[in-house]
Amino acid sequence: MQLPTEIPKSQNNTPIDPSSPIELLVFIALPILLIIVYFIARKRKKQNNSQE
Repeated sequence: MQLPTEIPKSQNNTPIDPSSPIELLVFIALPILLIIVYFIARKRKKQNNSQE
């Protein structure tokens, strides 16, 4: 059986390292920030539509 060599394999992945500030920022802080910004923008859009 031939397996492609270019694709990532699950056994090569490592878990998130909590001591690395870059990984904490990219995988934890940034998604939370994006969710917060989404809900704030959605709330503002609803308020603008109701005022018109």
